[in-house]
Amino acid sequence: MPSHMNSRRLKGLPDAMCQELVKARQGRGWSQAELGRRVGLPQVHISRIETGKVAPRFNTLLDLVRVLEHDLLLVPRALAPAVQMLIRDHRHPDAGETSDGERPLYAGDAGGDDDES
Repeated sequence: MPSHMNSRRLKGLPDAMCQELVKARQGRGWSQAELGRRVGLPQVHISRIETGKVAPRFNTLLDLVRVLEHDLLLVPRALAPAVQMLIRDHRHPDAGETSDGERPLYAGDAGGDDDES
């Protein structure tokens, strides 16, 4: 087994995290090979991380998110819904506005998928 893989770890990252990594990479217009070049990993390893087939070491995950201009945060569970709303509002700044252009600070999604925790 290659030294960068450890069988005692999780099999892969959570699906939502894998999807976020893919979106962040694609948002920068990078291929898996380009992301791998920037963090010093082969394209095939980036593919395995993005598909959840392998869980990267913590330092590798930090390298990935930093190169993609993201960050990992330890958020208390009680605050997770507020953080998720802030992320959603950052991605879709006009979502949920009223006719006068106002948006409640912690308004739920119109789609009703507030339970993303």
